[in-house]
Amino acid sequence: MLNGFHHVAIICSDYPRSKAFYTEILGFSVLDENYREERDSYKCDLVLPDGSQVELFSFPGAPQRPSRPEAQGLRHLAFKVNNLDTVINHLTNKRIACEPVRIDEYTGKRFTFFQDPDGLPLELYEY
Repeated sequence: MLNGFHHVAIICSDYPRSKAFYTEILGFSVLDENYREERDSYKCDLVLPDGSQVELFSFPGAPQRPSRPEAQGLRHLAFKVNNLDTVINHLTNKRIACEPVRIDEYTGKRFTFFQDPDGLPLELYEY
């Protein structure tokens, strides 16, 4: 039946800032980008080398996402990485704060969290 995830959709508050974050800092490539005049919004399809995609949307006047306390719904987006320390150093050099590294009590794998420009929780999980 299901073969995996095709994409995750994110609504951002500042389209140029978020597009730069996902492309220049996290390394996504732009697959397609469209401005939808009737909605005064952008839809940008971003892709990672393995085919994982993020749809980045801008919608004028969209309400902020509640992050703290955690609300029902999608909790966070996790990215698999080969070397957690390398990615943490990259983010730190770009002035993006990461939480202290933790160990998954069930798998023994290392992980950490950081945030996108709108405070969306993002996880790095050492694969």
